Amino acid sequence: MKIAVGGIHTECSTYSPLIQTADDFTIVRGEDLVREAGLADSRYAEIAFQPLFHARSVPGGPVEETCYQSFKGDFLKQLEDSLPVDGVLLIMHGAMHVVGLGDAEGDWIAAVRKVIGPKLPIAVSYDLHGNVTQNIVDQIDIFCAYRTAPHIDVQETHQRAADLLIDQLSGGSKRCVAWVPVPVLHPGERTSTEDEPMKSLYTGLPLFDASDGVDDSNLMVGYVWADTERATASAVVTGTDPAAAKQAAELIAAGYWNNRENCQFGVPTKPLEDCLMDASACKTHPFILADSGDNPTGGGVGDRTDILHLWLEKGMEGGVFAGIADPAAVDAAWQSETGAKFEITIGGAHGSSCPTVECQAKVQLKRGDPDKKTREVLLEVANNLVILSEYRRPFHKLDDFKAFGIDPASAKFLIVKSGYLSPELAPIACPPRMALTDGAVNQDIRALQNEWRRPPSFPFQQDFDWLPTAKLSARAGHKTP
Repeated sequence: MKIAVGGIHTECSTYSPLIQTADDFTIVRGEDLVREAGLADSRYAEIAFQPLFHARSVPGGPVEETCYQSFKGDFLKQLEDSLPVDGVLLIMHGAMHVVGLGDAEGDWIAAVRKVIGPKLPIAVSYDLHGNVTQNIVDQIDIFCAYRTAPHIDVQETHQRAADLLIDQLSGGSKRCVAWVPVPVLHPGERTSTEDEPMKSLYTGLPLFDASDGVDDSNLMVGYVWADTERATASAVVTGTDPAAAKQAAELIAAGYWNNRENCQFGVPTKPLEDCLMDASACKTHPFILADSGDNPTGGGVGDRTDILHLWLEKGMEGGVFAGIADPAAVDAAWQSETGAKFEITIGGAHGSSCPTVECQAKVQLKRGDPDKKTREVLLEVANNLVILSEYRRPFHKLDDFKAFGIDPASAKFLIVKSGYLSPELAPIACPPRMALTDGAVNQDIRALQNEWRRPPSFPFQQDFDWLPTAKLSARAGHKTP
């Protein structure tokens, strides 16, 4: 049995000024792809996975059309060269936005379907923050999505999709997909699966899987920071019985709809000024402050200095800021000797409209490779530590800090560009706060530009009724020889 594997994975805020190009993506191929997808497990010893490639970027702005078309063309060529195959496993995200293209994943998956023809099954694995369309559903036979946010079940999700695909190819029942678009769009910070009501909604999904005719049940939160027609939450169910799959999808959709007003932030969330007042009065540490509007893992640019600017203006000390993306500032620091003081300007390097910080800094540490554009510097600024990076990336793991000799648990104040805190930072936060800051992933959802999003959609519109009606994939009636 031969299964082609690969895909493209990114999250794109249409409110970001930063257009993603090929340089923003990391490409994984060969056995590295099989291993990272969790498909090197011994239970797949008899399966010949044919790795194509997987392109992934730190979430950001829309993807340049020529970049997308180049990736798609290469992927389809590799798929054609790999034929014949018995099936395809696509590892996607669902929130990619390409300039000039309304449904990028639908375009990608439909192109794969055209190459392999109508007979072969396609399984997809998705991020629960992805958007789904009828075009996507019509191309596929199996759909599986993450059930945790923060995401700690990535490989398990790929394996769920692979297991169903393998079972069908081994003579098991043919699968079909049913889905219900749900007119709700909450940010991920209001829909963490560690907090109610989402915790109960997601832990209840396996109960649907246990129903006759249902194999895999999914609740998609969708992606709110893309002003596009397809942006929506949804319930998506894979099953062997179309009627059972439709019923499960409608029940999941109704459960989310009925809880739409109960989705709240999981940590104390306040305006920035109030967060800094809390920090000043705090007697326990580390006080971890999340800069929610500029979170790069949600599509934020990562170059804003709103918090640093106000922090210094108030004369606050003891903060560890990690990190701010600013290639020019990194280059200026790189030219200075370690231990030397110099004048520096930080902020807005990738196009964000934010206050810049002009200050005197001392170089504490340099790391990275100039040729690979991975330089990072640790600066001391007015008795605070500031990490600048040449490239956009989150600082959500303990090792991200330890590389600079910083123990996050011992820090007085830790300021990170994040929404909900990562699984490694959340346990040490004492206490956590999330600041309602400006940026491409601003939490003030109702204030977002709303030109293309299809109404009604809660919370943009609130006074409307809705009942779930499931739709089937066009392949539900397709007979596999």
